[in-house]
Amino acid sequence: MLLAGVLFYEVKRPDPRIASALGGAGQIIAFSAVGAPLSYLAASAGLPLQDTVFDSADSALGLDWRALLVWMNGFADLHPVFSLAYRTFPIQAAILVAWLAFSGRLVRLRVFMLSFFFVALATIAVSAIVPAEGVWGYYSLHASDHPAIRPVTRDLHLAIFHGLRDGSYRQLTGFGSEGIITFPSMHAAVALILALAAWPIPVLRWVFAAINVLMVIATPVDGGHYFIDIAVGLVIAALGWIAAAALVERMLAAPRELAAICSPEKSQLVRGE
Repeated sequence: MLLAGVLFYEVKRPDPRIASALGGAGQIIAFSAVGAPLSYLAASAGLPLQDTVFDSADSALGLDWRALLVWMNGFADLHPVFSLAYRTFPIQAAILVAWLAFSGRLVRLRVFMLSFFFVALATIAVSAIVPAEGVWGYYSLHASDHPAIRPVTRDLHLAIFHGLRDGSYRQLTGFGSEGIITFPSMHAAVALILALAAWPIPVLRWVFAAINVLMVIATPVDGGHYFIDIAVGLVIAALGWIAAAALVERMLAAPRELAAICSPEKSQLVRGE
């Protein structure tokens, strides 16, 4: 239905803003439905787990995951704020796609969409090569380790993750799938992309920045990630954004329909607006 709307507003009643809003929403939904099964296929590769390496990396950096869990458990009244921020990607993405499209920032929208696709594919590929079960399985954590809070992911993914690795689980699920990628952190990567994409919009700039800082802070406990997962996720996000911006700028320089739609904003892309 969204794609039908795109065709209507590109052919019958040309309106690039409405077409971009509908197309962006449709692409994210379609990609999410395909990306989740891809992550399951990546886990089924069954390469050796690298949790010991990631835990050692955290220790070498002087970062104590268990201390963060104790801190969050000690300030249980704050945890719902972090937990809520961790869950906001779908809402933020929907708002951002609509706002960028209807405000005419079509170049920024294309950079956001491409960077999201690049980052998702990169994290899935890396997770296949250097898999990890995450802190909840590696540290053998239980509810007694965090009695005052209820982290989002906990150990919910472990049965599926290990089932994919040993061959006992072979269902490919699109919507409603468990997040099974530990290294690198997809949430940390998405948080940076969302904040970058929203930065030129005065109304959203600081709201998105605050929410996504909270998302990154929540990711170790609520996402079950090592600290090194988050650092690498942020690096991948930065590289994905740079690659997407360079690709869109190159497309704008070509004599194509995309250039005709978006060329007035090329200077905004160059200035990073």
